[in-house]
Amino acid sequence: MRAVLLKGNQDGYQLILNQSASFTEIIAELKRLFDKLAAEPSSLEAARLSFDVLTEDRILKSGEKKQIEDLAATYPKFSIHKISSNVMTVTDAYQLKERENVHLISRTIRNGQEVKLNGDILFLGTIHEGGKLITTGNIFSMGNIAGILHAGYPNSEEKLILGNIHNAQQVRVGEQFDVIDDEKIDDNDQVVAYVNDLHILAYGKLKELKQINPKLYNRIGGQ
Repeated sequence: MRAVLLKGNQDGYQLILNQSASFTEIIAELKRLFDKLAAEPSSLEAARLSFDVLTEDRILKSGEKKQIEDLAATYPKFSIHKISSNVMTVTDAYQLKERENVHLISRTIRNGQEVKLNGDILFLGTIHEGGKLITTGNIFSMGNIAGILHAGYPNSEEKLILGNIHNAQQVRVGEQFDVIDDEKIDDNDQVVAYVNDLHILAYGKLKELKQINPKLYNRIGGQ
Protein backbone atom coordinates (compact mmCIF):
# COMPACT_ATOMS: atom_id res chain seq x y z
CA MET A 1 0.00 0.00 0.00
CA ARG A 2 1.23 3.48 -0.83
CA ALA A 3 2.50 5.69 1.97
CA VAL A 4 0.57 8.74 0.69
CA LEU A 5 -2.71 8.98 -1.19
CA LEU A 6 -3.82 12.17 -2.97
CA LYS A 7 -7.57 12.72 -3.17
CA GLY A 8 -9.56 15.57 -4.64
CA ASN A 9 -12.81 16.75 -3.09
CA GLN A 10 -15.16 19.71 -3.25
CA ASP A 11 -12.93 21.70 -0.90
CA GLY A 12 -9.66 21.08 -2.73
CA TYR A 13 -7.05 18.37 -2.21
CA GLN A 14 -6.40 15.97 0.64
CA LEU A 15 -3.25 14.00 1.42
CA ILE A 16 -3.97 10.79 3.34
CA LEU A 17 -0.92 9.41 5.15
CA ASN A 18 -0.91 5.63 5.59
CA GLN A 19 -0.73 5.02 9.34
CA SER A 20 1.16 1.76 8.74
CA ALA A 21 3.99 3.44 6.81
CA SER A 22 7.08 4.81 8.52
CA PHE A 23 7.44 8.57 8.69
CA THR A 24 10.57 8.32 6.53
CA GLU A 25 8.55 6.54 3.84
CA ILE A 26 5.84 9.19 4.07
CA ILE A 27 8.28 12.08 3.60
CA ALA A 28 9.92 10.35 0.62
CA GLU A 29 6.52 9.66 -0.97
CA LEU A 30 5.38 13.24 -0.36
CA LYS A 31 8.47 14.59 -2.09
CA ARG A 32 7.90 12.36 -5.12
CA LEU A 33 4.26 13.41 -5.26
CA PHE A 34 5.06 17.14 -4.93
CA ASP A 35 7.73 16.84 -7.63
CA LYS A 36 5.21 15.22 -9.98
CA LEU A 37 2.52 17.82 -9.28
CA ALA A 38 4.94 20.70 -9.69
CA ALA A 39 6.07 19.35 -13.05
CA GLU A 40 2.51 19.13 -14.40
CA PRO A 41 0.79 22.41 -13.48
CA SER A 42 -1.58 22.21 -16.43
CA SER A 43 -3.34 19.26 -14.84
CA LEU A 44 -4.27 21.30 -11.78
CA GLU A 45 -7.22 23.65 -11.48
CA ALA A 46 -5.51 26.42 -9.51
CA ALA A 47 -2.18 28.20 -9.68
CA ARG A 48 -1.69 27.63 -5.94
CA LEU A 49 -2.57 24.47 -4.06
CA SER A 50 -3.39 24.13 -0.37
CA PHE A 51 -3.53 20.60 1.02
CA ASP A 52 -5.44 19.13 3.96
CA VAL A 53 -3.41 16.31 5.51
CA LEU A 54 -5.13 13.38 7.23
CA THR A 55 -2.87 11.13 9.32
CA GLU A 56 -5.55 8.45 9.90
CA ASP A 57 -5.05 7.03 13.44
CA ARG A 58 -1.46 8.30 13.70
CA ILE A 59 -0.76 11.32 15.92
CA LEU A 60 2.19 13.30 14.57
CA LYS A 61 4.63 15.10 16.80
CA SER A 62 5.00 18.85 16.34
CA GLY A 63 8.39 18.34 14.67
CA GLU A 64 6.92 15.87 12.19
CA LYS A 65 4.11 18.29 11.32
CA LYS A 66 6.69 21.04 10.77
CA GLN A 67 8.72 18.73 8.52
CA ILE A 68 5.69 18.20 6.28
CA GLU A 69 4.87 21.91 6.24
CA ASP A 70 8.49 22.83 5.47
CA LEU A 71 8.61 20.31 2.62
CA ALA A 72 5.49 21.79 1.03
CA ALA A 73 6.90 25.29 1.48
CA THR A 74 9.88 24.43 -0.75
CA TYR A 75 7.40 24.40 -3.66
CA PRO A 76 6.30 27.99 -4.41
CA LYS A 77 2.71 27.05 -5.29
CA PHE A 78 2.07 24.53 -2.48
CA SER A 79 1.06 24.96 1.17
CA ILE A 80 -0.46 22.91 3.98
CA HIS A 81 -3.88 24.14 5.14
CA LYS A 82 -4.26 21.82 8.13
CA ILE A 83 -3.05 18.50 9.54
CA SER A 84 -5.61 16.35 11.33
CA SER A 85 -6.13 12.78 12.54
CA ASN A 86 -9.03 10.44 13.26
CA VAL A 87 -8.25 10.37 16.98
CA MET A 88 -8.77 12.95 19.69
CA THR A 89 -5.78 13.69 21.92
CA VAL A 90 -5.98 15.05 25.45
CA THR A 91 -4.75 18.38 24.06
CA ASP A 92 -7.61 18.37 21.53
CA ALA A 93 -10.03 17.66 24.34
CA TYR A 94 -8.78 20.58 26.45
CA GLN A 95 -9.05 22.86 23.41
CA LEU A 96 -12.64 21.69 23.00
CA LYS A 97 -13.31 22.63 26.62
CA GLU A 98 -11.88 26.11 26.03
CA ARG A 99 -14.14 26.66 22.99
CA GLU A 100 -17.34 25.25 24.45
CA ASN A 101 -19.26 25.17 27.71
CA VAL A 102 -18.05 21.68 28.60
CA HIS A 103 -17.81 20.25 32.11
CA LEU A 104 -14.35 18.80 32.84
CA ILE A 105 -14.61 15.79 35.17
CA SER A 106 -11.47 13.98 36.36
CA ARG A 107 -12.78 12.24 39.50
CA THR A 108 -13.26 8.55 40.27
CA ILE A 109 -16.84 7.26 40.26
CA ARG A 110 -17.03 4.10 42.31
CA ASN A 111 -19.45 1.17 42.36
CA GLY A 112 -22.88 2.40 43.43
CA GLN A 113 -22.06 6.08 42.87
CA GLU A 114 -23.94 8.22 40.35
CA VAL A 115 -22.84 11.58 38.95
CA LYS A 116 -25.55 13.52 37.09
CA LEU A 117 -24.95 16.81 35.24
CA ASN A 118 -26.48 19.08 32.61
CA GLY A 119 -24.61 19.76 29.34
CA ASP A 120 -21.60 18.23 27.63
CA ILE A 121 -18.92 16.40 29.65
CA LEU A 122 -15.22 15.86 28.99
CA PHE A 123 -14.41 12.90 31.24
CA LEU A 124 -10.77 12.23 32.16
CA GLY A 125 -11.30 10.16 35.31
CA THR A 126 -12.19 6.57 36.17
CA ILE A 127 -15.58 4.88 36.41
CA HIS A 128 -15.57 1.58 38.27
CA GLU A 129 -18.02 -1.17 37.35
CA GLY A 130 -21.38 -0.21 38.81
CA GLY A 131 -20.60 3.52 38.72
CA LYS A 132 -22.69 5.85 36.54
CA LEU A 133 -22.01 9.09 34.69
CA ILE A 134 -25.22 10.70 33.44
CA THR A 135 -25.72 13.95 31.53
CA THR A 136 -28.25 15.70 29.34
CA GLY A 137 -25.55 16.43 26.72
CA ASN A 138 -22.74 14.61 24.92
CA ILE A 139 -19.93 12.69 26.64
CA PHE A 140 -16.31 12.94 25.42
CA SER A 141 -14.64 9.97 27.12
CA MET A 142 -10.87 10.17 27.60
CA GLY A 143 -10.78 8.23 30.88
CA ASN A 144 -10.87 4.65 32.12
CA ILE A 145 -14.46 3.47 31.81
CA ALA A 146 -15.66 0.21 33.36
CA GLY A 147 -19.09 1.45 34.43
CA ILE A 148 -22.09 3.09 32.77
CA LEU A 149 -22.18 6.18 30.52
CA HIS A 150 -25.51 7.84 29.79
CA ALA A 151 -25.65 10.77 27.35
CA GLY A 152 -28.81 12.60 26.32
CA TYR A 153 -30.61 11.93 29.62
CA PRO A 154 -33.48 11.31 29.79
CA ASN A 155 -34.60 10.94 26.15
CA SER A 156 -32.44 13.04 23.75
CA GLU A 157 -31.43 10.55 21.07
CA GLU A 158 -29.43 13.11 19.05
CA LYS A 159 -26.64 13.14 21.66
CA LEU A 160 -23.41 11.10 21.36
CA ILE A 161 -20.76 9.31 23.40
CA LEU A 162 -17.29 9.67 21.87
CA GLY A 163 -13.91 8.21 22.74
CA ASN A 164 -12.55 5.11 24.43
CA ILE A 165 -15.50 3.06 25.71
CA HIS A 166 -14.51 -0.53 24.90
CA ASN A 167 -14.30 -1.50 28.61
CA ALA A 168 -17.60 0.17 29.55
CA GLN A 169 -20.21 -1.96 31.29
CA GLN A 170 -23.04 -0.24 29.46
CA VAL A 171 -23.69 2.83 27.29
CA ARG A 172 -26.95 4.74 26.99
CA VAL A 173 -28.03 7.50 24.62
CA GLY A 174 -31.46 8.88 25.42
CA GLU A 175 -33.69 5.90 26.11
CA GLN A 176 -31.56 3.45 24.10
CA PHE A 177 -28.91 1.30 25.80
CA ASP A 178 -26.47 -1.47 25.02
CA VAL A 179 -24.18 -3.79 26.97
CA ILE A 180 -20.64 -3.63 25.59
CA ASP A 181 -18.80 -6.80 24.59
CA ASP A 182 -15.48 -7.49 22.87
CA GLU A 183 -17.10 -8.32 19.52
CA LYS A 184 -18.69 -4.88 19.14
CA ILE A 185 -15.75 -2.55 19.79
CA ASP A 186 -12.04 -3.01 19.11
CA ASP A 187 -9.93 -1.83 22.03
CA ASN A 188 -7.87 0.36 19.67
CA ASP A 189 -10.88 2.22 18.32
CA GLN A 190 -11.97 5.76 19.14
CA VAL A 191 -15.70 5.12 19.02
CA VAL A 192 -18.85 7.15 18.45
CA ALA A 193 -21.93 5.66 20.12
CA TYR A 194 -25.13 7.09 18.65
CA VAL A 195 -28.80 6.33 17.95
CA ASN A 196 -29.34 5.58 14.26
CA ASP A 197 -32.36 6.23 12.06
CA LEU A 198 -33.93 2.97 13.24
CA HIS A 199 -33.75 4.21 16.87
CA ILE A 200 -31.12 1.59 17.68
CA LEU A 201 -27.89 2.34 19.51
CA ALA A 202 -25.08 1.89 17.00
CA TYR A 203 -21.30 2.41 16.83
CA GLY A 204 -19.05 4.19 14.36
CA LYS A 205 -15.47 5.38 14.32
CA LEU A 206 -14.44 8.91 15.20
CA LYS A 207 -13.37 9.51 11.59
CA GLU A 208 -17.02 8.91 10.60
CA LEU A 209 -18.35 11.68 12.87
CA LYS A 210 -18.99 14.03 9.93
CA GLN A 211 -21.48 11.54 8.49
CA ILE A 212 -22.96 10.55 11.85
CA ASN A 213 -23.51 14.05 13.24
CA PRO A 214 -22.37 16.91 10.95
CA LYS A 215 -23.48 19.56 13.45
CA LEU A 216 -21.24 18.27 16.24
CA TYR A 217 -18.40 17.61 13.77
CA ASN A 218 -18.38 21.27 12.72
CA ARG A 219 -18.74 22.45 16.29
CA ILE A 220 -15.57 20.70 17.49
CA GLY A 221 -13.51 22.08 14.64
CA GLY A 222 -14.08 19.80 11.65
CA GLN A 223 -13.77 21.21 8.15
